[in-house]
Amino acid sequence: MKPLVSIIMGSTSDLPVMEKACKQLDELQVPFEVNALSAHRTPKDVEQFAAQAEERGLRVIIAAAGMAAALPGVIAAQTTLPVIGVPIKGMLDGLDALLSIVQMPPGIPVATVGVNAAQNAALLACQIIAQSDPDLAARLKEHKENLKQKIVKANEELSQVKYSFKTN
Repeated sequence: MKPLVSIIMGSTSDLPVMEKACKQLDELQVPFEVNALSAHRTPKDVEQFAAQAEERGLRVIIAAAGMAAALPGVIAAQTTLPVIGVPIKGMLDGLDALLSIVQMPPGIPVATVGVNAAQNAALLACQIIAQSDPDLAARLKEHKENLKQKIVKANEELSQVKYSFKTN
């Protein structure tokens, strides 16, 4: 099994957040890999990773970063594959990482999800891949239907909650 998605984080301290992406990809049966590479501490390894990503068969890269948040942009600068940045909450509630990732210079796009939104990054990666994978597209549709059913059930449960002045 060859990975279609690569999850890269600057440090294993990001794993508790990025685990949500791993679980989502696993649930949707999308092969993935997980590695720690640092734009500042292992720049040559990052460069080598980005240069070889496409020829290895990767389709999407999810790159997590906090604080300086350079990793997604450094990878995006060296590949034509879609890169999805996940800002990690650290200093300034993750706003510093969010702005660092989303404010890329012209010509170096990085799709960016919300702070700590690793699950959304995985779903976006799946949506990109599903454009040429009908089986994955079907699994995504089922996933969204399950989300809908959770809300329908929650609304039914809310209808049973009673208050003196509640009108529904």
